Amino acid sequence: MTSHFVRLEILIQSLLQYQEHLSSLETEIDALAEGIEAFDLLRSIPGIGNKIAATILSEVGEIERFDNAKKLVAFAGLDPGVFASGKFTATRNRISKRGSKRLRLALFLAVRCGLRLSVNKKVKAFYDKKRTEGKGHKVAIIACANKLLHWIFALLKNQTTFIDLT
Repeated sequence: MTSHFVRLEILIQSLLQYQEHLSSLETEIDALAEGIEAFDLLRSIPGIGNKIAATILSEVGEIERFDNAKKLVAFAGLDPGVFASGKFTATRNRISKRGSKRLRLALFLAVRCGLRLSVNKKVKAFYDKKRTEGKGHKVAIIACANKLLHWIFALLKNQTTFIDLT
């Protein structure tokens, strides 16, 4: 029975060490991101905080790599994967998921944060528009992530902050 307590104590100590290490990593990430101008541009979008902005920046890298927003959307894997064979063309197309999984997750979380309590009015209006068009919840969320990525591309390309006029 005492061996269980010793093992539990070791596991608790390991967990505390991991939490301390994670905290120091988060502090270091925030310090590195503060020196990047694009970090502040991304944080100007309601619903995007420090961690999501840092994730988006780390996955996208230099925005000059992309000629247009559609190429960035394809890089994120949010573009529709069209299924066609012969004369058949599918009516329901899923996202390709061929791009960065982390970027897709960060955008998904940014949309969810923006929708929560209607923090981001533009995303909320776009989501409501898609829902009134008859789209499902997840389809509308992905459409919002796609739209958000277009906005991010424009912000980073033009070096401007996000203006929520709605």
